Amino acid sequence: MCGIAGSINAPLDIPLLTKDLFHRGPDEQTTFAEDDLILHHHRLAILDIAGGKQPMHFEHLTIIFNGEIYNHLEVRAKYSFRCNTNSDTETILRAYDKLGAKCLDDFDGMFAFVIYDKKKKEIFIARDRAGKKPLYYYNDGKRFIFSSELGALNNQLSLQIDVEHLQQYVRMGYFYKSSTPYKNVWELPAGSYAYVSMQHPEIKVQRWWDIHSYYKQSSADDFNEALDKVDRLLHQAVKRRVESSDLEVGSFLSGGIDSGLVTAIAKSYNPALRTFTVSFDSEYDEAPLAKLVADRYQTHHSEIKISFDNLLNDVETILCNYGEPFFDSSAIPSYYVSREARKYLTVILNGDGGDEIFGGYRRYVPFAKYDFFKPGLFVKGLASTAHAVLPAPNSKKSKYNFVYRLADLASKKGLATYLSSTIDIFEDYEKYLKGDSNILDEVGRDFNCINSSSLSGLQKIMNLDFDNILAGNLLVKMDIATMAHSLEGRSPLLSKEVLEYVPSMPDKFKIAGRQTKYLLRKLAEKYLPAELINQPKRGFEIPLKKWVDGQLNPMIKDYILPAGAYCRNFVDASFLDNIWNRKVKVGDEKRAKMIWSLFALEVWHRKVYGKK
Repeated sequence: MCGIAGSINAPLDIPLLTKDLFHRGPDEQTTFAEDDLILHHHRLAILDIAGGKQPMHFEHLTIIFNGEIYNHLEVRAKYSFRCNTNSDTETILRAYDKLGAKCLDDFDGMFAFVIYDKKKKEIFIARDRAGKKPLYYYNDGKRFIFSSELGALNNQLSLQIDVEHLQQYVRMGYFYKSSTPYKNVWELPAGSYAYVSMQHPEIKVQRWWDIHSYYKQSSADDFNEALDKVDRLLHQAVKRRVESSDLEVGSFLSGGIDSGLVTAIAKSYNPALRTFTVSFDSEYDEAPLAKLVADRYQTHHSEIKISFDNLLNDVETILCNYGEPFFDSSAIPSYYVSREARKYLTVILNGDGGDEIFGGYRRYVPFAKYDFFKPGLFVKGLASTAHAVLPAPNSKKSKYNFVYRLADLASKKGLATYLSSTIDIFEDYEKYLKGDSNILDEVGRDFNCINSSSLSGLQKIMNLDFDNILAGNLLVKMDIATMAHSLEGRSPLLSKEVLEYVPSMPDKFKIAGRQTKYLLRKLAEKYLPAELINQPKRGFEIPLKKWVDGQLNPMIKDYILPAGAYCRNFVDASFLDNIWNRKVKVGDEKRAKMIWSLFALEVWHRKVYGKK
């Protein structure tokens, strides 16, 4: 796990770059320069500590690499590579030398890397299937500058704000695919690669992997065969992620079945396994459930008590780490648990991806029975009438909220249905948002491609969540939260083999009646205490309503209520004031989300963009 940066036709302030990326690679910092190319690497040494130094050279190729290739020894054996080190970095170099971009198909891992080809005078950049490891770049047709983090790019260049992308953020709660808050700055999308010429550093991105193609396949395995295969694949994935480290590997426990399964299997390959969970005083505290797993497998368990007493002092730092407005408030407990885990070890397993791959969200249940993206006129009319008269819910966990959201979904059509079913910040209040009416055109085109396909309603929303919420929000959250503390997070449920098998399973293996994640719950019966198996999806949850109305209320007020607040360029001022003063008919949860999204935007604008 590392941090990478570099440029073509542009100087870099290396001391400043080292300062900005030090947390991603505190063990070693190295710079390679040749002609108009600069490659800068920060190393967090985990595998082949002595032999894995970067930049690494092989023949006419030079690489800087952020991530891990967990099956790299299998790749070596497959192609009979005779290597000089035990480093997965060397495996990538030799595989690229032999296969070019096709080498990506063989890799099970998380990665963002850059390879310089001295003969062709070009660089090759690539990211992993799910987008666990980030890669941002600035390109104006003459200069090409890249980095693992947006903040580092912002400090190297005089960047200008891309207002349309910020309008997308306000509406959606995250930046869509390659978008960032800056002009001429993009994120290389998940499952993509590109070549960049040294002479003409323009970029043309190509997709090398797309989960949609696996949703279009249909597995012939019956339920028991699928259950056994998933069991084998999870063992393979966890084993690779435990054994491909020269350092101790621990596990996060959130009290759910995803992290519980990962922990149970990991204990088979690391008898001295350490586990960590968050505990705090709220109705959602899952520490007791996590402890059941820890006790069953006799792990060395740490329960991290979070009181949020220091949140007022920490919240700006946590939000600024992202280098862009970041809406997901669960970044806060993720930050704290990562900080505590790093006191004990450097590598941690998690259950990321389980909900998006196996069907873990409650909103998936109705989509398993009816394609809400294409509602009939009768259903739409009936739902619109019901939604208009029902009062807004105040608790997102209530049964009433589920019914209310269901009526809301059925009353909408197309992309609006998807936005309402997921993060749901300003949906139904779009008229109070400022900006161009076409800001979601690209999002709509991509949505229509999925919606017009032959996939079922459940497959559509899971496909969309993988491409959007997982890549654009959840994996970003965990990358920054862990790497802020030089901690590497590994996600077995996002292994190559799992991603290329589970989407092809029948819908009924994922949602059975009202039961989410059906197959994984059945597998959990083999490994986990019964008390966990039928628990609803929660994860590391936080009391956002209490923060907005209590501890953080004065700070948020000082940020978003002044007449000159930047966030007021995106939301009607009177509407914002009315939301703050509870003069708008909206549920407490949704109100808190609206306010928090604008607070995150304002913190970014003042503390990150405006600090220079």
